[in-house]
Amino acid sequence: MIFINPKTDYAFKKIFGSSESKDILISFLNALIYEGNSTIQDLEIINPNLPPKVEGLKDSYLDVKAKLNNGTLVIIEMQVLNVQSFGKRVFYNAAKTYAFQLQAAQGYRLLKPVIALTITDFEMFPESEDFSSRFVLKEVNKNFTYPENDLDLVFVELPKFTKEEGQLETLADKWIYFMKNARSLTSVPETMDSIPEIHQAFDIANQARLSREELEDLDRREQFIYDQQGAIIKAVQEGIEQGIEQGREEGMREKAIAIAQQLLSRLDDQTISQTTGLSVEDVRNLRSGDS
Repeated sequence: MIFINPKTDYAFKKIFGSSESKDILISFLNALIYEGNSTIQDLEIINPNLPPKVEGLKDSYLDVKAKLNNGTLVIIEMQVLNVQSFGKRVFYNAAKTYAFQLQAAQGYRLLKPVIALTITDFEMFPESEDFSSRFVLKEVNKNFTYPENDLDLVFVELPKFTKEEGQLETLADKWIYFMKNARSLTSVPETMDSIPEIHQAFDIANQARLSREELEDLDRREQFIYDQQGAIIKAVQEGIEQGIEQGREEGMREKAIAIAQQLLSRLDDQTISQTTGLSVEDVRNLRSGDS
């Protein structure tokens, strides 16, 4: 079997945001937001439609929106490219979703909590080794939570998840492994196949179920992402080449280090090493703050 890449916008929406995705999304959210507990019993996927074809493929992210059975709104975003001010955009989208609940003359008591679940294909918080982070409003000195704490930001950074198939333990482990590795798998791992919702997600992701038009559109979207990532690497390489022509060996190393530091939150250690000419150990030292 060949599976589509869940990290592309079309595939992500098809797997988690289509009309047949309700049970999948419940399991996914319970795993990543509620530590695998069956907190969410029911939800409504808002606008469960596939994304339209977009000329130029300008969008590198996709929101899936759902309303839980207690009224809480959840927006789920898969972000592949680390664009400028992305953190501000996450906060803005959450605040906008919260504010737009009310119609004219409606009271604030009608407002429901908003959870923004953001999955990134790059490291967003280099100061933390954890692949999952959660932010709420708290008092600075005493660390107590704001009384009406209705904004909840949850982040999952895929590059920080390094478990192999035999190491998967929790439901969150298995869903993140699916997100990160489905594209490279040729069959459903035995440790995951016993979970009906993950089995269904693999079934939806099976390319054999897609039309030729859908596959072509998916290829275009995936190629767009690769092109953007390639443009970043090319720009870095050109900068290094200019440094080679202009400076001595020590100057070139300093320039390579400066460029590598800018890429720490975007690329893995091996790719940064290949791009800058630094050793993998040098890159690891930079990431840990030793150099």
